[in-house]
Amino acid sequence: QVQLEESGGGLVQAGGSLRLSCAASGRTFSSNAMGWFRQAPEKEREFVAAISRSGGFQYYADSVKGRFIIIRDNSENAVYLQMNSLKPEDTAVYYCAAARTGSRGYTKGLVGEYEYWGQGTQVTVSS
Repeated sequence: QVQLEESGGGLVQAGGSLRLSCAASGRTFSSNAMGWFRQAPEKEREFVAAISRSGGFQYYADSVKGRFIIIRDNSENAVYLQMNSLKPEDTAVYYCAAARTGSRGYTKGLVGEYEYWGQGTQVTVSS
């Protein structure tokens, strides 16, 4: 079992920055690739970014590439999402997720490849 808790969401003006954090507990954190997803009202959950178990490889949705950065600190059992140049369309609930052990499909951002999910943190970007 892996428990995940997100923090760092809030209200920010367009062009601003936020840093989301996800604290993990339970099974050895470095056993799982990690990802961030988001879900806007009345929309499906969508992939934002993913990072390999070691942190050496990162993957991004085209909509956030060049603006968001995903990093992880295995010594702190944490993964972060640095969000820069925020846009109103980035408004959503952001979820941290742990990929299934051994998953390779996590790089494609498939929801089904992720086994554990946090409760989410709201990010609102005003225009």
